[in-house]
Amino acid sequence: MAVPFRRTSKTKKRMRRTHLKKDAPSLTTCPNCKETITPHRACSNCGFYKGKEVIKVTKKEVETKENN
Repeated sequence: MAVPFRRTSKTKKRMRRTHLKKDAPSLTTCPNCKETITPHRACSNCGFYKGKEVIKVTKKEVETKENN
């Protein structure tokens, strides 16, 4: 079985792991209701996407979201 000739230094180990970080999701605001949403998704609060209503959101659903 192959064994490393030299120990991997802290710098080399950390350079290899630099791409393993986590990114926060990007957020935008809905132009219709000003709720924060992820880009390129329909707003779950009002149901609008690109200025058009694509999801019918009932008043009951909106009230339960506001109470939570």
